[in-house]
Amino acid sequence: MSDAVDQLLTQWGRERPDVDVGPMGVIGRITRLSRLLDRELKEFFAGHGLERWEFDVLATLRRSGPPYELTAGALNRAAMVTSGAITNRIDRLAARGLVERVHDEEDRRSVRVRLTDQGRTMVDEMVGPHVANEARLLAALTSEERDRLAGLLRGLLESLGDTSIG
Repeated sequence: MSDAVDQLLTQWGRERPDVDVGPMGVIGRITRLSRLLDRELKEFFAGHGLERWEFDVLATLRRSGPPYELTAGALNRAAMVTSGAITNRIDRLAARGLVERVHDEEDRRSVRVRLTDQGRTMVDEMVGPHVANEARLLAALTSEERDRLAGLLRGLLESLGDTSIG
């Protein structure tokens, strides 16, 4: 079976047989897959009244454990967005009652972002369906293939310096 990337590799092979375009096959497939998965996840979350980034912020806070709070800087590093973008995201989630800003007990100048009860309920209700949706998206792969792919992707991420979420 051939995919869209095979077609572009064939075209490059015809036009520039002197260039090994093999790396384009890997990067092209990862890029296309990322776009397809982004679209699928966006549709899934929209069906539950959420933006993908909203779930990401709520899930990051929930995973942090009690009292389910982090600094805006820690959220920023986990989300890999600008400080202005994380501030906007926090503002929007706070307006919905899903997070709140609280002053750090040890440093009153520092503000922490805390998951509200409503935010915790929402993320807890979404985790199961979200994982089931991701399993659906990976259904074409066996368990062993998923594990192998995860290992290969982990190695590539590590080689590019992506070894921590914050």
